[in-house]
This record gives sequence, C-alpha cells and structure tokens, in this order.
Amino acid sequence: MKRFQSICMALVMTLTATMAAQGRPNIIFIMTDDHAAHAMSAYGSVINKTPQLDRLGREGMRFDRCFAVNSICTPSRACILTGKYSHINGTPVFNRFDGSQPTVSKYLQAAGYYTGMIGKWHLGSDPTGFDKWMILPGQGAYHNPDFLTPDGRTNISGYVTDIITDASIDFLKNRPKDKPFFLMCHHKAPHRNWQPDALHARMYDDEDIPEPATFRDNYDSRTDAAHETTMTIARHLTHQDLKMTPPPGLKGAALQEWKSASPDVVTNLVDGKQIVLTGDALLKWKYQRYIKDYLRCVASVDDNVGRLLDYLDQAGLRENTVVIYTSDQGFFLGDHGWFDKRFMYEESIRMPFLIRWPGVVAAGTTQSRMALNVDFAPTFMEMAGIKVPNDIQGRSLVPLLRGGNLDDWRTSWYYRYYHDPGDHNTRAHYGVRTVSHKLIYFWKKDQWELYDLIKDPAELHNIYHDPAAAPLAAELKKELYRLKMELKDNDRFANEVPQDGVE
Repeated sequence: MKRFQSICMALVMTLTATMAAQGRPNIIFIMTDDHAAHAMSAYGSVINKTPQLDRLGREGMRFDRCFAVNSICTPSRACILTGKYSHINGTPVFNRFDGSQPTVSKYLQAAGYYTGMIGKWHLGSDPTGFDKWMILPGQGAYHNPDFLTPDGRTNISGYVTDIITDASIDFLKNRPKDKPFFLMCHHKAPHRNWQPDALHARMYDDEDIPEPATFRDNYDSRTDAAHETTMTIARHLTHQDLKMTPPPGLKGAALQEWKSASPDVVTNLVDGKQIVLTGDALLKWKYQRYIKDYLRCVASVDDNVGRLLDYLDQAGLRENTVVIYTSDQGFFLGDHGWFDKRFMYEESIRMPFLIRWPGVVAAGTTQSRMALNVDFAPTFMEMAGIKVPNDIQGRSLVPLLRGGNLDDWRTSWYYRYYHDPGDHNTRAHYGVRTVSHKLIYFWKKDQWELYDLIKDPAELHNIYHDPAAAPLAAELKKELYRLKMELKDNDRFANEVPQDGVE
C-alpha cells in the first residue's frame, strides 16, 4: 500500500512539474555587446539592414525608450542580473561582481527553471545560479576563442558568434524536458575591435556608409568633458582598430606601441596610384574602416539570431518561449565624432529592446514608456510567477507588454557613470532624463549640461546657462535629488549635488 502511495505521489509530482513547465514561459535573453539601436533597421537605421532582428520586432514589441542606468559593459550586466543600481549591486566600474548576492538566475532556478549562461560574461567572477554555463574569459576572442566552464578552459575553433549560437542551441536540445528554461545568450559582437567573419568580411566594400549628422560636432556649448574624452574617430582609433598592416620587422614592445597608436597620415594604393590621406580625407577613411567592420559584425549577429529563431520553430518551442533581444548599452557610431559609449547622451544610453511573447505581446507593436535595464530582472520574475522582492529597484515591464497604459509609470529616471578617468578619459557624471529634457552634472568638475530633447534631439545645444532655462534647471535639480534619495544613492557622495535650487 505504501509503495502504491509513493508511486501515486511521484506521478502527481511529475504531472505538477509538467503542468508548471507548460504554464510558465521559457525565456531566452539574447544580448550583444555595444550594439546601438540606430544600427538596426527595426529602429530605422539608414546604414544597415537587420532582417532577422526585424522579424523579431514584427512578431513582438519594440521599446523605443529603453536605457542603461550606467552605460558601460560590466556595470550594465550587473544591473541586469540584480535589478539594482550600481551603488547597490557593488559593481560601478570594471570591478569584480559579487556572485553571492541574489540574482534573477538564482530566483528562477529556485522556482524550477533550468538556467543557462552562454557567451560573454565579463563580470570577473564565475556565474552563479546557472545549471549550465560556458563563458568567454574577459573580453574573449572573435576567432577560435577559449571558453571557461565549470570543468576548466576549452578552446573551440570557429567564429565566436556562430559558436555561442551553436552552444545555445545545444543547451535547448539537451535541457530537461519537464522544466521551463531560462537562457542568457550573450554575444561578444560587435565589441571593439570589430573583427568580422569570412562570410561578411567583404560586405559594404563597394559603398560608402553615410556619416551621421553630428559627425563633425565641435562641442561648442558643452562642458570640458566632451573636449577631454579620448574616443574620437579622428584621433583615437588605433592602427589595430583600423586593421592596418604593421611595418616589416616590427616586434615586441615596439609592435604593441605601433598597434595602440593612432595614424595621422595614411598612404593608400588607389587605382595603381599612391594616395596620401590627411585631414578631412583621413577622417572620412577612418570612419569607413570603423563602421564597416562594426556593421559586418552586426550582420553575423543578425544571421545567428535567425538561426536561433528557426530552431525554436523547428523544435516546437516558439509558442511558449519569450525571446528578448537587447545590448548591454548603446554605442556612438561616429555620432558627435565618437566611438564607444559612457556618456549620458542618447546614442550611448539607449538600448535596443525587442521582445516576442506569443499570445501575450501583440505583434508589431511599439512601446514609448521609459524602460531601464534594472527592469529586466523583475520582468523575468513576473513572467515566471515569482514575487518580486522589495529590494529590487527596477519595475516589471509585464504590464506594458500586456498592453497596459499605466498612469503611474515613471516619467523620469536617474543615470550615473563612475569610471573617471578610466578608459577613454570620460568624466564621472550623473543626471536625470525626463520625456522632454535631460540634465547632466559632471560632479568632479562642477559643470552642468541641460538639453531640450524635443527641440534639440541631437543634444547639440547646452542651454544650462541660458537665463530663460533657469527655472527648468532648478526643477530638474529637484527631481535629480529626489531620485538620488529614492534610490538610496546618498551615503557615499553626500555633497555632490549643489543645493542651489534643490531645497
């Protein structure tokens, strides 16, 4: 009798697990590194086409105002995992992430999800809360990369974007079939130094990519920070970035010095003639070298997203699987004459965010409400039926995904960048962005910038010192201070916000 009862109980538990697996969606979170929204045709790109990402947008929802609260790789990843700002999760710069703290993967794993992390981790510590993980060491390599696993380091021949997709598909094939799954598929591309695969290496050879309208921004109205940063196309792309051939016989330290230097003269062979490029002609050439390799890497990502979507269709997983595509932050594609990110300007902080959730998200819809990367963790938790803990600072996007038009949704949000001087000499700053305006404070320099995003979406005219803007600046300072207090960013840098116009 006891044996019969045990068998019955086991059957009930199995049936319950199966029903739970069927009732909760699988979640695939695809994230690239440094993929700007304005390099996706789903977002109206004028420089490239991304048909597979467009497919995801057509079948789901596109968020037009999704932002990173600290626009740099490691901190953004920590924000995504924890649902908390950098000053709370302990990862404000490129420091080691404390994997002992609660993360979305741990919450989902405890709730019965089979969890996986494949690709670029870039957090210094080993992944925790994952049943299976396989990560690139540090930045990782584009070609024939090493990967770290719980069993040690392994080398895999091939191109990194293809390999990460292959491993992600293997994760899906070999998963326990009685559990829902949560997969973080993190690509290295299109991170610097933008090495395309052979299939896409000749794309754009016969065309010129249009330069952005702000390519020759002279920063006239900006603070010192824009003038001091070292991420310009003109002066800071290196010989290595530009894929130039080193002089013969150069070795060791001399070779490394040459690779990291930026050329101010380039001699090219054009139609059998030696052409010397300097000045504006050299600037145009550098931009084309940079942007074409960047877009070639994006093209490989797009193809591989298509491969993953195709597998979901073939495996019968499409209807019960949420698929998200995003990047860890935005990126300057020659905008304001820059590459890289970090600044609180739109191209840097704006993240692509496409989501397909069959039966829940209406196909081909857009969302203009402001979403943040700290919102991702609570969103996944609500999808999985998990109560979101009170200490998570983000807010679930599920009500927006279901078509709600919430009257109490955020109308402003807080940004903070810490790494000063750091890479590219980008100055520490924080600020507030509303639907219509942005106030930025470079606190170590005690300098402010204020932009009207409706009249000046390219952020070319700092109106902070315009007397007519003084009431607006005072109002935004109050909102900035309110957000700092609400988010508990008030214990380490108590005197950073001047009190004029705040109290």
